[in-house]
Amino acid sequence: MGDLLLVENLLQIFGGRERTYAVDNVSFSMPDEPTIISLVGESGSGKSTIARIILGLLRPTAGRVLYDGTDILTQDRGWNRKFRSEVQAVFQDPYSVYNPVYKAERVLKLVIRKFGLAKNKSEARALMHEALRAVDLRPEEVLGRHPHQLSGGQRQRLMLARVYLIRPKLIIADEPVSMIDAGMRASFLNILQDFRDAQGISTLFITHDLSTAMYLGGEIIVLYQGRIMERGQTRRVMNDPLHPYAQLLISSIPTPDPRKRWKEELSSNRLQEFDPNANPGRERCLFAERCPQVMDRCWDARPILRNPDDEDLHDRGREVACYLYQ
Repeated sequence: MGDLLLVENLLQIFGGRERTYAVDNVSFSMPDEPTIISLVGESGSGKSTIARIILGLLRPTAGRVLYDGTDILTQDRGWNRKFRSEVQAVFQDPYSVYNPVYKAERVLKLVIRKFGLAKNKSEARALMHEALRAVDLRPEEVLGRHPHQLSGGQRQRLMLARVYLIRPKLIIADEPVSMIDAGMRASFLNILQDFRDAQGISTLFITHDLSTAMYLGGEIIVLYQGRIMERGQTRRVMNDPLHPYAQLLISSIPTPDPRKRWKEELSSNRLQEFDPNANPGRERCLFAERCPQVMDRCWDARPILRNPDDEDLHDRGREVACYLYQ
């Protein structure tokens, strides 16, 4: 089987004289079979920029994005219309995507009308009820209300109800749970898993919250300064991270044990002083300044993302960009 989504050598540079590499030669794919892949990393790691490029909202400096084998930036209006119906986005802010003048169900009615999903008002209402129940919403608590009368969690799930009506092949979810109540996050994530298992819908889930990525499962891609540091099965990476940055990121997750204090900052003995004589450019490991296991070669050349050499660490799809394993 082929790839549903293929990202090849993606490069996004902002600025002129002082250039910012938001995405730096990123490549990954999503298979045809329904799956969930999480892009994780700190703020500024390039997660949302990658999402905008995939959605066609931003033209990359270099590289390309193939959807079902076709370059998304080289097609006509007819193909783009099909692409928009098969790739849907759920964004971070559940408060700004609605027009406060209209009632909440308008987002569902527009989809039903645009795609001709119902022959009459009765069928349309039945479809709306079905979609709302599919995302754990009670129709009587949503229909007839304005967006400001709904909670953030209800508004985000209403967007998933819209997705349910369209039945796309892929959801691009950009930090979708970061602004909703913690109690509703699990419900939202459960819906994405149900969409994968029952509806055959894949999700590219973008988050800085590793606990949500762990909950979702599937695969994980760890980004740092626009580069992929490590990728593999989520549970495998979370339980046994290889790259020092992934180790740092995962060790920073607070534990539920109140007897253990969470230290947000690294202790000084784990930080390396920046070597002013080292290569200051980008053809090196960008994590070298912060890495507790930095080596001379880390300053000299960019490590390649590849499968670890150690047979004990060999894992299908597991890749790491670190000289410790090369």
